[in-house]
Amino acid sequence: MNRVVHPIEQESFRRLRARLDTSRFAPLSRAVVERVIHSAADLEYASDLVLDEGELAKAHVALHAGAPVVVDVEMVAAGITRRETVCRLRDARSGPGLTRSAHAIRLAYEEVGPGALWVIGCAPTALEELLTLDASPALVIGLPVGFVGAAESKAALRESGLPAVSNVSEKGGSAVAAAALNALLYTPLSPSEEKK
Repeated sequence: MNRVVHPIEQESFRRLRARLDTSRFAPLSRAVVERVIHSAADLEYASDLVLDEGELAKAHVALHAGAPVVVDVEMVAAGITRRETVCRLRDARSGPGLTRSAHAIRLAYEEVGPGALWVIGCAPTALEELLTLDASPALVIGLPVGFVGAAESKAALRESGLPAVSNVSEKGGSAVAAAALNALLYTPLSPSEEKK
C-alpha cells in the first residue's frame, strides 16, 4: 500500500531541498537525513548525523521483512506511524545502578531477542544498556537528547561497531529518532532488495 503524502509535507520537503542540497547522500541515507531535518526543521543534522548506506540497506530489508522495532519511550512509538513497536517502559523499575529506561531495554530484549531495530530517542541510559546486551541488532537508531550522557552514549554506540544511526551533538529526541525509522519504513524495497 502506497503512502499518501499530504501537500503540506510535499511543500516542506521542496523547501528543505531548496535550502540544502542533499543529492550527495546515497538513497537511504538521504531519506533518513531529509526526514530527520524535516522533523526538527534543523538543517544542521545534515552534518551532525552519522550513518552508513550499507548498514541502512541491510536494516531496510530486515524492517520490511518484519523485524521487531523496539523503542525506549512511548513518545518514540507515537511517532512511528506505520509499524507496531515494543516499549517496556511501563513495566520497568529502577534500582541501584539501573535506571527505569535501562531496565525497560533489558525487558524488551528478553521479549524480542536478537535481530530487532532499536530506536532510542530519549534516554542515554537506555542506549548504554543496549550496548551491554548481545542484541545483534539489525540497526540501532541512537538519537537520545540531553546535556548529560547523550553525546557520550552516541559516541559509545559508534565505537561499538554495531550498525547504527547516531549524531555527534547533544541534540536528538523522540521526534528525530522516530523520523529516522519512518524514513526506512516509507522507502519501498527496491526490486533487488525484494529478491533477498
